[in-house]
Amino acid sequence: MSNHSEESSTGPSFIPQVSVIVPIYNGERDIADLIDCLRSQTYPRDRVEYLLVNNNSGDRTPEILNSAAIKANQEGINLRILLENQIQSSYAARNQGIFHSQGEICVFTDADCRPSPDWIKQLVQPFIDPTVGIVAGNLTALPGNSLWEKYAERYGVMSPKFLLEHPFCPYGQTANLAIRSQIFEEVGLFRPYLTTGGDADICWRIQQQTAWKLTFNSQAMVQHRHRSTLREFKSQFRRYGQSNRYLHELYGVDLMEDFTNKALRSRLIIWVFKDLPRTAVKIILGQASPLDFLKTPIDLLRFQARSEGQKMAKLPEEARKIAWK
Repeated sequence: MSNHSEESSTGPSFIPQVSVIVPIYNGERDIADLIDCLRSQTYPRDRVEYLLVNNNSGDRTPEILNSAAIKANQEGINLRILLENQIQSSYAARNQGIFHSQGEICVFTDADCRPSPDWIKQLVQPFIDPTVGIVAGNLTALPGNSLWEKYAERYGVMSPKFLLEHPFCPYGQTANLAIRSQIFEEVGLFRPYLTTGGDADICWRIQQQTAWKLTFNSQAMVQHRHRSTLREFKSQFRRYGQSNRYLHELYGVDLMEDFTNKALRSRLIIWVFKDLPRTAVKIILGQASPLDFLKTPIDLLRFQARSEGQKMAKLPEEARKIAWK
């Protein structure tokens, strides 16, 4: 993996045809803000198409999408609405976008993401290197008001750093990822019946089966709306645990340590008698936030939820299937 953080500033402009693909499930609260971000992109409008894929939503997503498409097309934005109602999976929805895409580069993000205006421009720049096949962009938190959103923002819950340093193989999140379209002819598309872990799977297949390189561009910025309730927060980390189990079954990656009552007691004792006094001093000195008092118990909630997800999950046989164009 290489780290590309500088935009090419010499020579002719590099503006490949791009297809932006967004899977959407019950996204009525996010669609308007997402499309505002797409409308604000600095990338030439005649070089990009936006493929928004409704994944069998049960809310007002279809009507909101249809209205948005009409308005966007009137403004000269090439925005199309697609439907994936056979398989309930964001990866099946992304495949639907890939099937209909015409770009040299497929760019992925999610409905709860807010790309910066130069996002596409920055994300495609590393492809000027003909050996680069995957580009991962940067993810930061969209500021929120709840405890869970503030925690995710302060501690970089979705920072790409951890994934790019994965001990098995680096990968990028589909919330901010670009892949050369021709690669799908070589390794196939996403596993359509997989419900989590598909971003790691596609990046790992590409790196294991081809000579294409993965690179990171820190200037390709996307803000992510984090979970705002305890229920959503725990669900997110259960899903991460499930992902780890699935990737273990597909690739043999190490499973995380099980959460135990003994480990819980030990960590809470350290928190009460060591971490809390130390944090209090730092707060007095202006070197910490009151939120740091709660870091350990929330970390333990994360750990417990991931452990539960990993323990309960088993990869369905159909999730091993790879879709092809």
